[in-house]
Amino acid sequence: MDSIFIVLAGIAVVLFCIIVLRLHAFLSLLIAALVTGMLTSQDQLYHFALQSGLSETDAVAMSAQSLGSRLASAFGSTSGKIGILIALASIIGAALMKSGAADKIVRSLLKLVGKKNGSLAFLTSSFALGIPVFFDTVFYLMIPLVKSLGVRDPKKFSLYVMCTIAGGVMAHSLIPPTPGPLFVAKELGVDLGIMISVGIIVGITVVLAGYVYALWANKRWELPMRDTPDITVEELKENTQVKDEDLPAIWISILPVLLPVLLIAGNTIMNMSFPPASLQDGSWLSSFLELLTFIGDPNIALLLSAGIAMYLLSTRLKDRAQFQKVLTDALLSAGMIILITSAGGTFGKMLQQTNIGEGISQLAGSYQTAILPLAFVITAVIRTAQGSATVAMVTTIGIMSGFGDAAQLGFHPVYLAMVIGCGSKIIPWMNDSAFWIITRMTGMEEKETIRFFSYLLTVMGIAGLIISMILSKILPLT
Repeated sequence: MDSIFIVLAGIAVVLFCIIVLRLHAFLSLLIAALVTGMLTSQDQLYHFALQSGLSETDAVAMSAQSLGSRLASAFGSTSGKIGILIALASIIGAALMKSGAADKIVRSLLKLVGKKNGSLAFLTSSFALGIPVFFDTVFYLMIPLVKSLGVRDPKKFSLYVMCTIAGGVMAHSLIPPTPGPLFVAKELGVDLGIMISVGIIVGITVVLAGYVYALWANKRWELPMRDTPDITVEELKENTQVKDEDLPAIWISILPVLLPVLLIAGNTIMNMSFPPASLQDGSWLSSFLELLTFIGDPNIALLLSAGIAMYLLSTRLKDRAQFQKVLTDALLSAGMIILITSAGGTFGKMLQQTNIGEGISQLAGSYQTAILPLAFVITAVIRTAQGSATVAMVTTIGIMSGFGDAAQLGFHPVYLAMVIGCGSKIIPWMNDSAFWIITRMTGMEEKETIRFFSYLLTVMGIAGLIISMILSKILPLT
């Protein structure tokens, strides 16, 4: 059966289950993944495995796997990537909220930039954090601050949420060292310095376009603050009444947010600057890098951060039973998010196994004239179909790799990398794990997430295509 038809069938199933049957998102995504997997043939699985770089023996073995095994493997793969991070980040967020640390950070931020500039503060800080750190982690670290400021000005809650999303999401696909842009730069032979510089220029422009949309959407649609499993709106209001001297010091309040960023970014930068293979065994620098590699792993970095956050919580809540309840509630909330995001990842992987990338490649074969718009559309279609920005970028660069020569393009291939990155943000929806993380952590309904997340990223992606095309003409770099 044609891969594009299977993808459309899977999309129809998940929409029907959620909108018409009103099933829980976890069940809806799992059923859609099951239907997609049932429609996928062994031949499609075999060719997908070969396209993914597996040997012929491994490809044959994968194509012979039972549907149940493939579902379990896909679910486990997604859960393995995000499960620990979500659990620890949920603990950090709950501890920051209940200890008063998040409120302390917000109060200090308001003194520094003023209440009128709160949205710009979220925009710029999340953009800076988004360069070394994955968006999911950035959002988890920022959402307690968003809620603390949002309860002070509920009419701007959606604006603060969108500014955090707009700032943090684009760096993931435009600026190394995140995997997508790093791989694309390598495949196109783009110098990392040029990739980072142009990525920052395009990223800032695109983020500003997202900010304009956020201002418009905030006026057009209301987003009420709702209770979430980690904290109620009433508790948020009570936190604002606490005296400043009764809150933790600012340095330790902000440490659980900054520490994982510094460790993860430091690990990435040091390993890029000093490749382990180039160092002498036993040297102090080699030993330091080993230590940094250990504590700079996202799971370990967030574990250390969670330890500090729990210490803050214990100083505020002297009652051990209350302390345990906060942690238990945080983990229960995280468990639901892990289930939903893992089901979304399972659905996405089932869509990938239809070999949709090759199907899109064949469709694009007759339209090789307008290179930048073509690359953008291909990436956008693949992203929308299977949910992963990184997979969309890797698949598209495989399709477009024949156009990487500057002489053939007429402009520097970095702009091809930019439009691929921007295209990977188009129309994120229910097969994207970030969609469900944002939905659950903010208390949004699905239709609200589409307004304040999916539409926002679509506007930003299109803006990125336009600015990249303009720059390729006025600054070809050839």
